[in-house]
Amino acid sequence: MLALLQRVAEARVAVAGEQAGAIGAGLLVLLCVVEGDDEGDAAALAAKTARLRIFADDAGRLNRSVKDAGGAVLLVSQFTLAADVRRGNRPSFARAAQPETAKELLARFAALLEAEGLTVEQGVFGADMDVHLHNQGPVSLLLDSRELRGG
Repeated sequence: MLALLQRVAEARVAVAGEQAGAIGAGLLVLLCVVEGDDEGDAAALAAKTARLRIFADDAGRLNRSVKDAGGAVLLVSQFTLAADVRRGNRPSFARAAQPETAKELLARFAALLEAEGLTVEQGVFGADMDVHLHNQGPVSLLLDSRELRGG
């Protein structure tokens, strides 16, 4: 699984002009399920997402997790993170998992974040979404569950 985490002051996602999810301060997580991912990938990535210390403490140091900071998560499926752009100018998305698998693991990832005590809002899987964010910092991190699992 690949996740682009962005620390935000606020973020929202809309589908066909209707708001699907919105948060105040917290993390916008753009998540891509890659072929071969399983529940272990979701667990590793959710644990890291919930515990990453990328929010400022009272001294201004990045010492607090999204949970410590009282933040929420806006989760948006983003299969294009799996793009292979090594050849030509048209990306290949062959690495992205099939929609059924991706939807299932996205739901599992959300449930694991909620089990960590986080409020999770979501976009609409497979929809054409408009994502609005106020990136704070900016702080953006790209995580790969395979690196987190040691392989």
